[in-house]
Amino acid sequence: MAQERVAYVNGKIVPESQAVVSIRDRGFLQGDAVFDTTRTFGHRIFRLDEHLDRFFLSLKYMRIDPGLSKQEFARLTMEVLEANLPLINDDDDYWVSQRVSRGVMVDGEYKPTVVIECAPLPFDVRAKYYRDGLPVVVPSVRRTPPEAQSPRAKVHNYVNLVQAELEAKAHNPDAWPILLDTNGNLAEGPGSNIFVVRNGELLTPKEQYVLSGISRRVTIEIAQELGIAVHEADIDLYDAYTADEAFVTSTSFCICPVSSVNGSDIGDGSVPGPVTERLTKAYSGMVGIDVEAQYLARLER
Repeated sequence: MAQERVAYVNGKIVPESQAVVSIRDRGFLQGDAVFDTTRTFGHRIFRLDEHLDRFFLSLKYMRIDPGLSKQEFARLTMEVLEANLPLINDDDDYWVSQRVSRGVMVDGEYKPTVVIECAPLPFDVRAKYYRDGLPVVVPSVRRTPPEAQSPRAKVHNYVNLVQAELEAKAHNPDAWPILLDTNGNLAEGPGSNIFVVRNGELLTPKEQYVLSGISRRVTIEIAQELGIAVHEADIDLYDAYTADEAFVTSTSFCICPVSSVNGSDIGDGSVPGPVTERLTKAYSGMVGIDVEAQYLARLER
């Protein structure tokens, strides 16, 4: 067990090899589940309370009672994290996730499945994006519209985003998909939000059409502290192609520069741009880790 990560599953902390979910579980059968994910910086968890607040809003949207309070989730999350931290190096960090499905039918009622787990952040795989920038591809697949299913709830049903990623990577294996909404405006990518920079100001899609990422919120807070104007707006492909800069925010990336959209260079094609770099340095200062250097160090090994 000392060499294997552990996870919390329905009342017990067990080795991951024993962390099992029933084949009758609604989360497995229908994607009927909710999750949220934060990360550590230097092994310290980031804004857990905010992530759990969003987690419980998603549970309410899906009408799932997890059977545990927010405080209990926080305590169990820290127990799982602390048990797993000895298994990674000092320069590594974790994704930390809470997951609840509607569960399995027992005596005519569903008994929720509760999971809390950690996974190492993919620094090696994603390091090149900080050197070269993200080549964004906009697939033909549109983001599920709010009148069908609210993108503001973080649910397990990711088929829409999976199809978009498969299409984008068929064009370019390194591509990062950013979907359009049904109105033809930029929406979001898998676990990620998009920003474009024009005339020193930030534009980002309206919250109604995207999941409001915690990293998105943090970036907006930092921009406001730095005196950089931020506008939630309808952003189409013209806006993307003619932007001075663009970047993606996510739990793992924090802020990662975009080098191109559908093969069209952003600005002069160099990354990061001055506004993106300024925001990234401020983000790093806030979390106490140089997030760009943490990725780039993997390219030097």
